[in-house]
Amino acid sequence: MEMLLRQAESLMADTRDPWANMANLSAFLFHELQDINWLGFYRVRANGLLLGPFQGRPACVHLPPDKGVCAHAAATRQTVIVDDVHAFPGHISCDARSRSELVTPVLVDNRVKVVLDIDSPVPARFTVVERLLMEKITGILADYSDWSVLT
Repeated sequence: MEMLLRQAESLMADTRDPWANMANLSAFLFHELQDINWLGFYRVRANGLLLGPFQGRPACVHLPPDKGVCAHAAATRQTVIVDDVHAFPGHISCDARSRSELVTPVLVDNRVKVVLDIDSPVPARFTVVERLLMEKITGILADYSDWSVLT
Protein backbone atom coordinates (compact mmCIF):
# COMPACT_ATOMS: atom_id res chain seq x y z
CA MET A 1 0.00 0.00 0.00
CA GLU A 2 2.93 2.36 0.58
CA MET A 3 3.88 2.06 -3.10
CA LEU A 4 0.31 2.94 -4.12
CA LEU A 5 0.44 6.01 -1.88
CA ARG A 6 3.73 7.19 -3.39
CA GLN A 7 2.43 6.66 -6.93
CA ALA A 8 -0.76 8.61 -6.18
CA GLU A 9 1.30 11.43 -4.70
CA SER A 10 3.56 11.57 -7.76
CA LEU A 11 0.49 11.96 -10.02
CA MET A 12 -0.41 15.16 -8.20
CA ALA A 13 3.08 16.64 -7.94
CA ASP A 14 2.99 18.59 -11.23
CA THR A 15 -0.29 20.48 -10.95
CA ARG A 16 -2.42 22.21 -8.34
CA ASP A 17 -5.59 21.88 -10.43
CA PRO A 18 -8.11 19.79 -8.47
CA TRP A 19 -9.97 18.67 -11.63
CA ALA A 20 -6.77 17.26 -13.16
CA ASN A 21 -5.75 15.67 -9.87
CA MET A 22 -9.17 14.05 -9.35
CA ALA A 23 -9.23 12.81 -12.95
CA ASN A 24 -5.80 11.20 -12.66
CA LEU A 25 -6.53 9.77 -9.22
CA SER A 26 -9.82 8.22 -10.32
CA ALA A 27 -8.17 6.54 -13.33
CA PHE A 28 -5.14 5.40 -11.32
CA LEU A 29 -7.07 3.97 -8.38
CA PHE A 30 -9.72 2.36 -10.59
CA HIS A 31 -7.03 0.38 -12.40
CA GLU A 32 -4.90 -0.40 -9.33
CA LEU A 33 -7.59 -1.57 -6.90
CA GLN A 34 -9.16 -4.97 -7.46
CA ASP A 35 -12.88 -5.80 -7.53
CA ILE A 36 -13.99 -2.21 -8.15
CA ASN A 37 -16.85 -1.37 -10.53
CA TRP A 38 -16.97 2.43 -9.99
CA LEU A 39 -14.61 5.02 -8.54
CA GLY A 40 -14.92 8.76 -8.63
CA PHE A 41 -15.58 12.07 -6.98
CA TYR A 42 -18.69 14.01 -6.05
CA ARG A 43 -18.42 17.75 -5.46
CA VAL A 44 -20.26 19.25 -2.48
CA ARG A 45 -22.81 21.88 -3.54
CA ALA A 46 -25.50 23.71 -1.57
CA ASN A 47 -28.21 21.45 -3.01
CA GLY A 48 -26.36 18.14 -2.69
CA LEU A 49 -23.49 16.41 -4.44
CA LEU A 50 -22.56 16.87 -8.10
CA LEU A 51 -20.72 14.28 -10.18
CA GLY A 52 -17.03 14.92 -10.86
CA PRO A 53 -14.25 12.92 -12.51
CA PHE A 54 -14.83 9.16 -12.38
CA GLN A 55 -14.14 5.73 -13.89
CA GLY A 56 -16.83 3.15 -14.53
CA ARG A 57 -20.33 3.10 -15.96
CA PRO A 58 -22.34 6.32 -16.21
CA ALA A 59 -23.33 7.53 -12.76
CA CYS A 60 -25.96 9.53 -10.94
CA VAL A 61 -25.23 13.17 -11.75
CA HIS A 62 -26.84 14.73 -8.68
CA LEU A 63 -27.14 13.18 -5.21
CA PRO A 64 -29.46 14.77 -2.62
CA PRO A 65 -27.80 16.23 0.50
CA ASP A 66 -29.68 14.00 2.94
CA LYS A 67 -29.68 10.55 1.33
CA GLY A 68 -27.06 7.92 0.56
CA VAL A 69 -23.58 6.93 1.64
CA CYS A 70 -21.85 9.89 -0.02
CA ALA A 71 -24.10 12.42 1.70
CA HIS A 72 -23.59 10.64 5.03
CA ALA A 73 -19.79 10.80 4.66
CA ALA A 74 -19.98 14.49 3.70
CA ALA A 75 -22.28 15.31 6.63
CA THR A 76 -20.23 13.42 9.23
CA ARG A 77 -16.90 14.43 7.66
CA GLN A 78 -15.71 10.85 8.16
CA THR A 79 -14.93 7.90 5.95
CA VAL A 80 -17.79 5.44 5.67
CA ILE A 81 -17.42 1.76 4.80
CA VAL A 82 -20.62 -0.09 3.97
CA ASP A 83 -20.32 -3.87 3.71
CA ASP A 84 -23.81 -4.29 2.20
CA VAL A 85 -25.19 -1.24 0.43
CA HIS A 86 -28.66 -2.79 0.26
CA ALA A 87 -28.81 -2.70 4.06
CA PHE A 88 -27.79 0.99 4.25
CA PRO A 89 -30.87 3.19 4.86
CA GLY A 90 -31.39 5.56 1.96
CA HIS A 91 -28.74 3.99 -0.26
CA ILE A 92 -28.79 5.41 -3.79
CA SER A 93 -28.22 2.73 -6.40
CA CYS A 94 -26.53 4.16 -9.48
CA ASP A 95 -25.26 0.70 -10.49
CA ALA A 96 -27.27 -2.34 -9.37
CA ARG A 97 -24.08 -4.42 -9.43
CA SER A 98 -22.60 -2.52 -6.48
CA ARG A 99 -22.68 -4.43 -3.20
CA SER A 100 -20.23 -2.55 -0.95
CA GLU A 101 -18.93 0.99 -0.80
CA LEU A 102 -16.20 3.18 0.68
CA VAL A 103 -16.60 6.96 0.75
CA THR A 104 -13.92 9.35 2.01
CA PRO A 105 -14.50 13.11 2.35
CA VAL A 106 -11.80 15.52 1.18
CA LEU A 107 -11.41 18.21 3.84
CA VAL A 108 -9.99 21.62 2.93
CA ASP A 109 -9.82 24.28 5.64
CA ASN A 110 -12.03 22.03 7.78
CA ARG A 111 -14.76 21.92 5.07
CA VAL A 112 -15.72 19.02 2.81
CA LYS A 113 -15.05 19.99 -0.82
CA VAL A 114 -15.54 16.61 -2.52
CA VAL A 115 -15.97 12.98 -1.58
CA LEU A 116 -14.13 10.02 -3.05
CA ASP A 117 -16.66 7.26 -3.73
CA ILE A 118 -15.58 3.67 -4.44
CA ASP A 119 -18.06 0.89 -5.27
CA SER A 120 -17.48 -2.84 -5.50
CA PRO A 121 -19.62 -5.74 -6.71
CA VAL A 122 -18.16 -7.79 -3.82
CA PRO A 123 -19.89 -7.65 -0.41
CA ALA A 124 -17.65 -6.47 2.46
CA ARG A 125 -14.88 -5.65 -0.04
CA PHE A 126 -13.23 -2.77 1.85
CA THR A 127 -10.80 -3.03 4.77
CA VAL A 128 -9.58 -0.69 7.47
CA VAL A 129 -6.20 -0.62 5.71
CA GLU A 130 -7.88 0.69 2.54
CA ARG A 131 -9.82 3.24 4.57
CA LEU A 132 -6.55 4.56 6.00
CA LEU A 133 -4.94 4.57 2.54
CA MET A 134 -7.82 6.51 1.00
CA GLU A 135 -7.72 9.00 3.87
CA LYS A 136 -4.01 9.57 3.21
CA ILE A 137 -4.54 9.92 -0.53
CA THR A 138 -7.43 12.35 -0.11
CA GLY A 139 -5.32 14.30 2.37
CA ILE A 140 -2.62 14.66 -0.27
CA LEU A 141 -5.28 15.69 -2.81
CA ALA A 142 -6.52 18.34 -0.38
CA ASP A 143 -3.01 19.69 0.19
CA TYR A 144 -1.78 19.55 -3.42
CA SER A 145 -4.79 21.23 -5.05
CA ASP A 146 -5.84 24.85 -5.39
CA TRP A 147 -9.52 24.56 -4.45
CA SER A 148 -10.32 28.17 -5.33
CA VAL A 149 -10.97 27.05 -8.93
CA LEU A 150 -14.05 25.14 -7.73
CA THR A 151 -15.94 28.24 -6.55
